[in-house]
Amino acid sequence: MHAVEGARLLATPQGELDALFGASEAGPVPNGFGSGTALMFPGTPYSAVTAQLIGALFWQGKTFFRDHGILTNSITPMHLPAVVAFVYEDASRFDGKPCIVLDYSRTSIAARYIRDELRLVAPGLYLGRAYAFNRFLFGFVLQFNNTFLK
Repeated sequence: MHAVEGARLLATPQGELDALFGASEAGPVPNGFGSGTALMFPGTPYSAVTAQLIGALFWQGKTFFRDHGILTNSITPMHLPAVVAFVYEDASRFDGKPCIVLDYSRTSIAARYIRDELRLVAPGLYLGRAYAFNRFLFGFVLQFNNTFLK
């Protein structure tokens, strides 16, 4: 993730992240690897520490296979591919407007109650919202290099 953008979004309060998500378009479904950063406790002193811990130990991002309509999450420091999701455009649970949905309900027993939503907030930068049991859990950011649309 671009350091300036990441620091700004980690320091942005949840209400402002919600407004940014609501004001953004779905954008195209990405292709390839997007480096991920969790946005837990955004706008607080805990946000950066939590993002670093999650990134160092658990989740590094997502790899999209646009032509197949799926993705895999990259987990552990070894970037192991895990937890497949279907990818498609649908109405957001946040505001009913179009978003890119990452649907785990038919691909993972462990994550079947998880649904992620993405919107493009800057070139190559997607803001995401993770839901479990239809309730918002936390946000995240995916940063793609300049070739993600090819």
